[in-house]
Amino acid sequence: MDYKKHPSRLQRFVTLPVIYMVVLPLLFLDIVIEIYHRVCFWVYGLKYVVRSQYVVLDRHRLKKLNWRQKLHCVYCGYANGLLAYALEIANQTEVFWCGIKHDSKVKQRHQRNFDDYQDYM
Repeated sequence: MDYKKHPSRLQRFVTLPVIYMVVLPLLFLDIVIEIYHRVCFWVYGLKYVVRSQYVVLDRHRLKKLNWRQKLHCVYCGYANGLLAYALEIANQTEVFWCGIKHDSKVKQRHQRNFDDYQDYM
């Protein structure tokens, strides 16, 4: 995929509502994952995941961007950072509860230090 090729004005107009409709599920995920993180990690004595290492909002400060580009950068930084943050919380949960690799080839790098599936057969 060529990421340097920009969509036409019509393509942007049509897809913008679809792209931004994800805001509400992201906000809901943010609230739910934070409650889960703070309650369950505290109860089980797990080390908290540092949100600021995943959700980074800084590209909106770039002077060469217009206000729309800055808004899009904030949205992408929040969305990608939140999903990475939630994934790390899920990964830490999996490590705590079940550090066993899947039997099939799954694209999950966090399982490299898990026990082999075959060891439990």
